[in-house]
Amino acid sequence: MKIENIKTLGDLKKAGYQSKSIKDELRDNLIQKIKNKETTFEGVHGYENTVIPELERAILSRHNINLLGLRGQAKTRLARLMLNLLDEYIPYVTGSEINDDPLQPISRFAIELIKEKGDDTPISWLHRSERFAEKLATPDVTVADIIGDVDPIKAANLKLSYADDRVIHYGMIPRANRCIFVINELPDLQARIQVALFNILQEGDIQIRGFKLRLPLDMQFVFTANPEDYTNRGSIVTPLKDRIGSQILTHYPVNIETARLITEQEAKLVEGQKQTVLVPDLARDLLEQIVFEARENDFIDAKSGVSARLSITALENLLSTAERRALISGDKITMLRLSDFVGIIPSITGKVELVYEGEQEGAAVVAYNLIGEAVKSLFSEFFPKIEKLKKQEDESPYDDIVSWFFNQKNGFELLDDLRDKEYRNLLDSIIPLDDLLGEYQPNVSKQDCYFVKEFVLWALVEFKQLSKQRFTEGIQFKDPYGSFISGI
Repeated sequence: MKIENIKTLGDLKKAGYQSKSIKDELRDNLIQKIKNKETTFEGVHGYENTVIPELERAILSRHNINLLGLRGQAKTRLARLMLNLLDEYIPYVTGSEINDDPLQPISRFAIELIKEKGDDTPISWLHRSERFAEKLATPDVTVADIIGDVDPIKAANLKLSYADDRVIHYGMIPRANRCIFVINELPDLQARIQVALFNILQEGDIQIRGFKLRLPLDMQFVFTANPEDYTNRGSIVTPLKDRIGSQILTHYPVNIETARLITEQEAKLVEGQKQTVLVPDLARDLLEQIVFEARENDFIDAKSGVSARLSITALENLLSTAERRALISGDKITMLRLSDFVGIIPSITGKVELVYEGEQEGAAVVAYNLIGEAVKSLFSEFFPKIEKLKKQEDESPYDDIVSWFFNQKNGFELLDDLRDKEYRNLLDSIIPLDDLLGEYQPNVSKQDCYFVKEFVLWALVEFKQLSKQRFTEGIQFKDPYGSFISGI
């Protein structure tokens, strides 16, 4: 029988419907997905062998779950994806505030309605997309918000005394009966509010203003927490932690490939940008490497973490920087340049917490230096390593490039607003660069080679073979010692 034809309790019984708790729903549907070799948490990358197996074990164990990790580690996304493990529709007593199961009603309203109408009790159907409730823990959250309170207006309208349980106004948790309920940033919730959750998690009853109601709520709780909050803003009280079945640690991507997958999936890029700006693979790797460098940088507070949102917004800013340059110069299509990475600095400065020394250095300087550190880290994957110390007579693959710059008395300037043709001509004028690419990167495409050439120049600066100066209109590269020798 189709659900649109099941409109009363009698119809539901005839259809043979069996009540099932939400935890059993999640468990049974997960078992089916695992048997069918289906992906259980679509769109989450890097957790296949770590977080997701633990999450699946927690669901199979029918546990309430605490996802513990730094910001930008997909904790809330995992909780929302649990919706896909629920049945598509469930029946509830029409008009019930707390989604009463018609076969196992718990509210006074539903019990009395079924007693009065019996099999003619009207029922409605709740789609799984409506079975998700979320609350961000903030200091102003009250017990009335999440559990409930006495409603004097209801008491006056119904002419009831405050001793009657019908004057109760239910809070978010009872209204989310038979749903997944997520409390984000749990340590921020005041201790007295956390205490109010004890009985709901363990015994299933709630107490409101002296009313002790036996409401065996049927809920799947998911909490999220950031370890930094344990010391900065609050903590999870120990008895509450004891009542949460599984605590699962999340983490950042462990390699650039996974990080790229996440960034490209989440970045909101305009189709016009994708057609206007050509992005080399090396540029995408470099963007992710910047985030990896940030997580290891001494000027950045590691306890706060560096969110995956940094690389997402940085990619958006990066393409916008190249797009703006193309609009100004009149180029219909442009290749991304390494100098365009200066445009991602605002994406970095707003998303990292600096230690005291970092504050002294300056957020913009720290962000700019991260680009250089990322170039330095990736360089050895494509070209021979540049030794810090070498004998004067030892030859290096980069000697000809350094000599070329030594002969440029006034330096070599790459202006930000150069048209693509001018930019390519300038880099083509450095003949030793072509020789280097021909020997060590012979398969690089014609369109990508200019990014790689600029990449080499930035790397030579990081390894102290050249000097680089940022000025208003662009970047100047010079031999670091030539000016002293020539007297300029």
